[in-house]
Amino acid sequence: MSMVSLDMSPLIRPLYNVPSVVKVFDINGNAINEIELPSQFFEPIRPDLILRAYISALTARLQPKGTDPMAGKRTTAVSFGIGLGIARVPRVKGSLWPTARLAPNVVKGRRAHPPKVEKVLHERINKRERRKAIRSAIAATAIKDLVIARGHTVDKVPQIPLIVNDDFERISVMADLKKSLESLGLWDDIERVAERIRIRSGKGKMRGRRYKEGKSLLIVVSSTDASIIKVARNLPGVDVVPVRNLGVLYLAPGGVPGRLTLWTSSAIEELRKGLFMG
Repeated sequence: MSMVSLDMSPLIRPLYNVPSVVKVFDINGNAINEIELPSQFFEPIRPDLILRAYISALTARLQPKGTDPMAGKRTTAVSFGIGLGIARVPRVKGSLWPTARLAPNVVKGRRAHPPKVEKVLHERINKRERRKAIRSAIAATAIKDLVIARGHTVDKVPQIPLIVNDDFERISVMADLKKSLESLGLWDDIERVAERIRIRSGKGKMRGRRYKEGKSLLIVVSSTDASIIKVARNLPGVDVVPVRNLGVLYLAPGGVPGRLTLWTSSAIEELRKGLFMG
């Protein structure tokens, strides 16, 4: 009996719908133009691949560390053996009550399982997998449900994905930046992060990690020469990154996709040239 194959594609709907054409806003929050989104925004969402790429990028920053191989072993201690009524740990000769050394369970002994520099810390990932994860994370920034699920405040944001014209890159004064972010409905999310900054518990306070701060807006610009980079980097939870330096660490902090992202029109055009493809 011959099997008849049925085309089910018209009945299968994608989980998320992203419009192909979106509005472009000016720095005052007014819609002034329209732009077609590049193909990176229509990549299937792969949370598993995004998490793997995030762990790979995070572990790439770790520096190998280990103890001195001779730590706790610089001694002449030897075990006295059995029959003396004392433990058989290595002891230093020359005193009435010989001092134990060398064993892991004695004072000034070696550590049983110290950290070793030979330990592999970096979780490696293939280049094409990493690029696919970045495209997937880019696509997640265009889905409002995922942005809300991350905890961002988007009630006043006129559109997701939010795209502004290139005047935004030339902002050089904090007062102008705040006014623009308020007009675009993004200031509430920055205040959300500012209100939740807290002091870390534990000894990390003494090691340059005193405060814990959440993630808010990600601003993607076209180049490293944009003056907005120096202005916005002091806002709590805000990151500014050139489009060529995009990575999962920026797009999906903690490995969770859907970060609230503001794109400039020039950054979108850079994506259209084929970044992170192949």
